[in-house]
Amino acid sequence: MPLPAPPVGPTILRVRQTRRVRKIYVIGIGAGDPDHLTLQAVKALNKADAFFILDKGEEKSDLTRLRHDILDAHIEDPSYRLIEARDPERDRQTSDYSPAVDDWRRRRADLYERFIAEELGEEECGAFLVWGDPALYDSTLGILQEILERGAVTFDHEVVPGISSVSALLARHRTGLNRVARPVQITTGRRLAEGWPEGVDDVVVMLDARQAFTRHLDQDLFIYWGAYVGTEDEILVSGRLSEVSGRIEELRAEARARKGWIMDTYLLRRG
Repeated sequence: MPLPAPPVGPTILRVRQTRRVRKIYVIGIGAGDPDHLTLQAVKALNKADAFFILDKGEEKSDLTRLRHDILDAHIEDPSYRLIEARDPERDRQTSDYSPAVDDWRRRRADLYERFIAEELGEEECGAFLVWGDPALYDSTLGILQEILERGAVTFDHEVVPGISSVSALLARHRTGLNRVARPVQITTGRRLAEGWPEGVDDVVVMLDARQAFTRHLDQDLFIYWGAYVGTEDEILVSGRLSEVSGRIEELRAEARARKGWIMDTYLLRRG
């Protein structure tokens, strides 16, 4: 059989071109101790061209300082950029909790969208440093998803887990989160104030601005409480709730007056 005739003219190879997009790391940085960072978190820090940091005002300036300390301690190349802005205020006086939170998240989404679109090159990598673990009571992942759904800016993102305040609290108290074959629930102070969760004896409480544990002094409960866990201001109290509740209230009030804010978490254990 005769061989096929060679093609006439130059051969054109069609190669699919791939366009790189912006990359965002959401990095869990632990509960406050720079040593809480995992090796994965350190690697992610060193891949970022820019870090997005929200300023929460003078009262919480030590939270911003801790982020700077983490960058100074773990990044090898100091040529990264810092993009900082004031965190939108949330209305904490209104009784309409959900609408207030929705409005605050929307304004944060506007800010993050502008960060990514205007401050990050199309092939660059940016990072958000999230206290504790990004998957536990933090808004960053939900806000980034909202930005993607808007469609104005595209990016890929990766989540780096961190040591949560819950993990740090229990480690400092040298106790476990759950007991053998028994469930545990993580909830908020707002929910605990509505009543004890059904079917559980171990309840971790976060975001409790009104000390909801005081509503359960008539129950036989043990509390493991901590504020500013992992920082130089750390305060720890444990004992029967009915016996140490007053002490926790005093310490909490003193700490809040001294620093202007408080970040605390606790485990209530029944039986």
